[in-house]
Amino acid sequence: MLEMGARITDSGEVTFRVFAYNRKRVGLVIKRGNREEVIPMRREDEHIFSRVLEGAGPGLLYKFRLDDDGDFPDPYSHFQPEGVHGFSQVVDHRAYRWQDYHWTGKNPEDLIILEIHVGTFSPEGTFKGIVDRLDYLEELGVNAIELMPVVQTPGRWNWGYDGANLFSVNRNYGTPEDLKHLVDSCHRKQIAVILDVVYNHFGPEGNYLPVYGPYLTDKHRTPWGPAVNYDDRYSEYTRKMVLDNVRYWLDLYHIDGLRLDAVHAIKDHSPIHILQEIALTTRNLALERNRRKFVIAESDENNSRLINPLDRGGYGMDAQWMDDFHHCIHTILTGEHQGYYMDYGRPEDLEKVFKNYLYTGQYSRYWGRNRGTDGSRNPGKQFIVAVQNHDQVGNRAHGDRLATLVDFTFLKAAAGLVFFSAYVPLIFMGEEYGEKNPFLFFTDYQDPELRKGVSRGRKEEFRKFGWKDVPDPQDPDSFYRSRLTPPELWKEENRQLFRFYRDLIRLRLSHPVLKKLDKHHLEVRVNPTSLLVEVTRWKGRWKLTGLFNLGDQVIPLDGYPGKQIFNSEWRIYGGDQEGDSRFLKKGQVVILES
Repeated sequence: MLEMGARITDSGEVTFRVFAYNRKRVGLVIKRGNREEVIPMRREDEHIFSRVLEGAGPGLLYKFRLDDDGDFPDPYSHFQPEGVHGFSQVVDHRAYRWQDYHWTGKNPEDLIILEIHVGTFSPEGTFKGIVDRLDYLEELGVNAIELMPVVQTPGRWNWGYDGANLFSVNRNYGTPEDLKHLVDSCHRKQIAVILDVVYNHFGPEGNYLPVYGPYLTDKHRTPWGPAVNYDDRYSEYTRKMVLDNVRYWLDLYHIDGLRLDAVHAIKDHSPIHILQEIALTTRNLALERNRRKFVIAESDENNSRLINPLDRGGYGMDAQWMDDFHHCIHTILTGEHQGYYMDYGRPEDLEKVFKNYLYTGQYSRYWGRNRGTDGSRNPGKQFIVAVQNHDQVGNRAHGDRLATLVDFTFLKAAAGLVFFSAYVPLIFMGEEYGEKNPFLFFTDYQDPELRKGVSRGRKEEFRKFGWKDVPDPQDPDSFYRSRLTPPELWKEENRQLFRFYRDLIRLRLSHPVLKKLDKHHLEVRVNPTSLLVEVTRWKGRWKLTGLFNLGDQVIPLDGYPGKQIFNSEWRIYGGDQEGDSRFLKKGQVVILES
């Protein structure tokens, strides 16, 4: 199909092309200063209009005029310098001079991921703010960052999932060149960049896709209303847009991987599911560019079909987030059983979740039905696990981080379980030093009805959890309170926890047993009374035993042979020990090598 949007040709012209379903007249509206000019576009094909302009180039502002219904931003806009309702801007992607010539990508099995919200990660809240902190990330040892969505959203701040356009870089964070510079800088430090993208719905403000054509359908319903049209009439234009977007980020921005938000809300009964096409598009592009590229799915259904290969009837995703792992640890440590946590909290469940989903077809009280499939055959590298992420923190009424819910020692125990697993670890920005500032849900809608609706809806959402005094997402304080504490303001406890994470990551990346994500050479035993978790992993002549005390009792270490190579109670990590431990204290982690 034809290439959409504004594209600068090799001869310096700009080609504009748009899908405008059943429109009789489409005009190209050019803005120069305070003057606007309307240039008729020609019908190039059924529902397709185009125009070639000479003497135009990067920075040109434009919209499309659809009959007499008004002027609207380009659905394929690469930048919205005036926000979601403003003019689109022509971007020349050839202008940036990449320096990552020798970068070939990261093997997903080797990833240590830090999830980042650009607006709250640094004092500047920009792409440049992340670049300025890459030395910090290098010291910590993470080798991949996962950016929450960076597309244009309404107002000054947003989580990013209310994006009004799949292609436009958020002006609050910087320009397209700023994002490229961030990716380039990461690659020079051997850090991969993963981008969170949203293909299950479009944001409610600034979403002009319905005026262009049937990008949505009433054939299916989702929590956001009509579904994105992947299998109804004219769905080929939606599918093309999404696949173009996959190539756009992975190719023009050198992004290494995409994290697909809530794929269970993508409704598609086509012979080839859109997720399969996304996986194939990614794989083909990786082969073309000779760089590793990958796709990670988020789903609450424990559906191994997402990550099963295409030749086994799967969708071919490289990995998926595994919520069960988080839920098991979180409920044991906090004792919380509200909402979906009602299905968790049994210590012995850890014995299963280190090798598989917890729910593999059993009845879920929360969902009121059987949930899950068997993922035991899927390798560990296909599961992303965490004890904190933007959902599990930010979707609490008060954005409580784990550091405000459990004792300091249990923060180390939780991290130890993640990094000793045979899964890919993810940490949420600030987790590595015990950030206590909340990560709240915040929006800055300009539409009066949306402003009231999101404030009211947030309170209603948390009734089943019993949470009260829910902060208003539209209150600017919800954003400002969510920003990270600068390192110069850290307390000694923050520095101790940072050193713990740093050294645990180093051990994970260097030890032959932990580097190999082999969940079949792994055994877990849990004492439900003392809450001692014993995880044993081995490879060849190497064997490691991780002991994690998730309870309050002091547990003797008699009968556990081997050399202690890691101990969360060493003084450097805030404990009171120098050498080997004879006992496991509350929340203590000891790793033995034999």
